[in-house]
Amino acid sequence: MTRVDFYTGSEDKLRTACQLSQKAMQAGQRVLLHVADEATAQRLDQLLWHYPPTAFIPHCHSHQADAANMPVVIACDEQFPHSELLISLHDECTTFFSRFERVIEIVGEDEEEARLGRLRFKFYRDRGFDPHHTDLKKINR
Repeated sequence: MTRVDFYTGSEDKLRTACQLSQKAMQAGQRVLLHVADEATAQRLDQLLWHYPPTAFIPHCHSHQADAANMPVVIACDEQFPHSELLISLHDECTTFFSRFERVIEIVGEDEEEARLGRLRFKFYRDRGFDPHHTDLKKINR
C-alpha cells in the first residue's frame, strides 16, 4: 500500500519540495515532482538548478528523453518514468497517487492552504490510508 506523508507549515512549498527531493535522492530514491501547470514546473526547474547553493539536483521534465535515468523528474501531466516517490504540489489529490510507493503532500502556512491540506488528509484516510504528519514549524525552529 502507498505510504502517504504530509509536511505542513511550509513557508515555501517549492523550496520544501527541493529539500525533500535532495534528501530522497541521497537515499537512492527517484522522485517525481508533480505540479499543476507549466509555469510552476519552470519555477521549480530553476530552483533545482541552484539547490543546494553549492550544487544542483540532477533533474529534467517528464517528456525529455533522459527522464527514465534522472533521479528527479518534474511533470504536469501523467507521464511517469518510475513509481517510487511522488511529491505532489497540488491543491487536490491526484487520481494516480496509488501508482507510487510513497506520496508526499506539502501544505503551506496560510489558512486556505491548511484547509485544503486537511481535505487531502481526509481524502486519504477515508480510502483506508494512514497518512503520517510532519510539522515543519517544529523541525525548523
